[in-house]
Amino acid sequence: MAKGRILQVKQSTISVITQNKTDFISLTDMTESFSEGSGLIGKWITNKNTLEYLAVWENINNPNFNYTEFGVINQQAGVNRFIMSVGQWIERTKAMGLLVKAGRYGGTFAHKDIAFHFAMWLSPEFQIYLINEFQRLKDDENNRLKLEWNLQRTLAKVNYHIHTDAIKESLIPKEITKQQVSYFYANEADLLNVAIFGITAKEWRANNHDKAGNIRDYATLEQLVVLSNMESINALLIRQGLKQNERLVQLNKTAISQMKSLLDNNAIKKMK
Repeated sequence: MAKGRILQVKQSTISVITQNKTDFISLTDMTESFSEGSGLIGKWITNKNTLEYLAVWENINNPNFNYTEFGVINQQAGVNRFIMSVGQWIERTKAMGLLVKAGRYGGTFAHKDIAFHFAMWLSPEFQIYLINEFQRLKDDENNRLKLEWNLQRTLAKVNYHIHTDAIKESLIPKEITKQQVSYFYANEADLLNVAIFGITAKEWRANNHDKAGNIRDYATLEQLVVLSNMESINALLIRQGLKQNERLVQLNKTAISQMKSLLDNNAIKKMK
């Protein structure tokens, strides 16, 4: 395990460690500026939506993930007597996205994707600050190594894999042509475009002949954050068997709610 690095997010000093060339961010440190403290981690991981998100992440990134045991947990989640801890989650499902370290500098750590999800659960404002500070850390590291790194694109690509994997498993029939597969992916990508931007990629290009790239290249930071979250949410809705028109309605309502939270936040406005 490599020596940790530090993120300064508002009043919180947050440790980042590297294990097996992968960054893990301290969830324990993230809760320091909130009145309920580290107890928030227990509330977060007991939440049924959190467990479903973690299962999607693990199922894609962890070949040893015990999806059968998750099924048992998922049936129990949501009732008043249900209790789950990070340690229990790791032990029962063989999860690798979360770590629990003992000792003076220990605590609960999460893969950066999961840490960003936790940050959004804590506060949209806090998530924005965390993303920006983590980007600054990676930019500093990459300047030393002369590498290019873009957090927004990396975050979007990670969730894109979650999204397309769910499409592949739940929507694409067996033995179809590559052209048909491309249709499904493009079709689902436009579902998110409509939910967030109100238009399809084709409609945007028709109205922006003078611009290079695509609609997402001109998205704001807030839109990129919401897009990242929508890809994960859509993956869950696909696995739940919802039809595309039903998912579009839910995604649009969630996108509106998240955008309002981000745009109405004065602290975020000052960052621009």
